Amino acid sequence: MPSMLDAVVVGAGPNGLTAAVELARRGLSVEVFEAKDTIGGGARTEELTLPGFRHDPCSAVHPLGIGSPAFRRMPLDRYGLEWLHPELPMAHPFDDGTAAVLARSVAETAASFGPRDAGTYRRMMAPYRGKWDVLVRDFMSLPLSALPRDPIGLARFGLDGLPPYEWTMRRFKDDRARALMAGLVGHVIAPLSGLATSAVGLVFALAAHENGWPLPRGGSQSISDALAAYLRDLGGSVHTGFEVKRLDDLPPARAYVFDTSPTALARIAGLGRAYEGYRA
Repeated sequence: MPSMLDAVVVGAGPNGLTAAVELARRGLSVEVFEAKDTIGGGARTEELTLPGFRHDPCSAVHPLGIGSPAFRRMPLDRYGLEWLHPELPMAHPFDDGTAAVLARSVAETAASFGPRDAGTYRRMMAPYRGKWDVLVRDFMSLPLSALPRDPIGLARFGLDGLPPYEWTMRRFKDDRARALMAGLVGHVIAPLSGLATSAVGLVFALAAHENGWPLPRGGSQSISDALAAYLRDLGGSVHTGFEVKRLDDLPPARAYVFDTSPTALARIAGLGRAYEGYRA
């Protein structure tokens, strides 16, 4: 091990592993430390019921995983990651036995909403069809970290996505469209009245139309395992069962990256009561 690592990553969830891989791909020395005995964080798979039956206790479907610009730069298929696509990405059932569906096709999705909302949905999706790669890179980039490749498209998306979903809901006349879109927005785990919640619904809907909502074969653990295997081939390493209680527990490094909660970061880094008021 070098006298000083380029980077140490605390937390072997998908974000921590992805950060470690991105650093290692650039030739930097990286080690990851995880408190639990297994890697994965929210992207893990476990036998929770009967032997041989594996379950995803957290994330299961990954529309933003298959569409991730970072993942597309990685040969994760060589390390066992295979995406499986259901016939319909999502459905919202109703008491009468019918359902509104989020299909790969915009037209099929719109038709499931009924005639009064079909046109509204098609018009909502139209400006962004075929522009996913540009939109998702611009939308997911940190502010000022890169110039947008499509500033006009991003500005339009901002106008559509900035209002709370409560406002966007008024564009639809019937419950079928409102319910399905609310289910998409619900992934943000915040009140539908929150600012920019409309953007969440738009992103998840567009992801289904562009790349689908796939499941990784073998469960979400396959994503984490593929990232860790790729990291090792790049020269990095992952240490599990290593609870970091303070920075002195870690080897010297030029940079420390935390894939933890802000409160855990404050405790480990000795920042006192910083982030005490943080709420997920």
